[in-house]
Amino acid sequence: MPGRPLRAVGKNVRRKEGHRKVTGQAQYVDDLSFPGMLHGMTVRSTIPCGVITAITHEFDSAGFVCATAADIPGANVVALIEGDQPCLADGVVRHLAEPVVLFAHADRERLLDVRVRIEYRSATPVLDPTQSTHSFKDIAIDKGDIEVGFAAADLVLEGEYRSGHQEQLYIEPNGVIAVPEQGGVTVYGSLQCPYYVHRALKVALGLPDDRVRVVQAETGGGFGGKEEYPSVLACHAALLALKAQRPVKMIYDRVEDMLATTKRHPAIVRHRTGVTRDGQLTAMEIDIVMDGGAYCTLSPVVLSRGIIHT
Repeated sequence: MPGRPLRAVGKNVRRKEGHRKVTGQAQYVDDLSFPGMLHGMTVRSTIPCGVITAITHEFDSAGFVCATAADIPGANVVALIEGDQPCLADGVVRHLAEPVVLFAHADRERLLDVRVRIEYRSATPVLDPTQSTHSFKDIAIDKGDIEVGFAAADLVLEGEYRSGHQEQLYIEPNGVIAVPEQGGVTVYGSLQCPYYVHRALKVALGLPDDRVRVVQAETGGGFGGKEEYPSVLACHAALLALKAQRPVKMIYDRVEDMLATTKRHPAIVRHRTGVTRDGQLTAMEIDIVMDGGAYCTLSPVVLSRGIIHT
């Protein structure tokens, strides 16, 4: 309305959480603690592709809580766009550092004693997306007659461009705390999409809506890297917590976070552009192949962004 004062435009608007952060009052996941809390860890595959033939504990596991795919009360799946990713590998490994076994102990230092031998029958992985026979998603956007456009061009420029994996490198690594309560579980986490986590927990734990609660703690950066991956970690912590009937905190260190979590997709992009001498674009043909990795996760969403923006 004319003459109505603007509350935000042209003014320095303070972030609601700014004061807590600059004064050190903000509570991130690793700042939180609960009575009787255990600390969790993940044992991962050391090969990219194969069949698990044996799992052997080579340490004194007394006092530890252990969980495998056999302990999952619901479906062994990280519920998202497709139901293709297991919470824990169950006989088959499809990528390096895939989670296989979980452990928890009251003393975080005791987790360093964990020694597990996983034996495999290795297979050959497909590491080149152009050689894959499986597609998670195909998107085509067509407008006009491209051959007419190229015929009208004075010059056609062509090129192929490649981008590798991109690590989001948030300052705070992935972390959650799962707390059993009232016949269900509450998960506190560093995450971007609480409802993704809520759905994943319901499916994996076989619990109804009102027995699963997700609380987003202060999140020290995400940049897309904490959209879907916290669902995996939340399911792991919750599985241990429900088995132990005690709270379980799982915080990745930087090495594990960079090794095991999802990245921005590598891509192969081919451009063919027709231009006139006076600078007009007459045609553009752009082909994008993204490497979705072993499981679908959010690949269709990322591909759609790439296609739309071209």
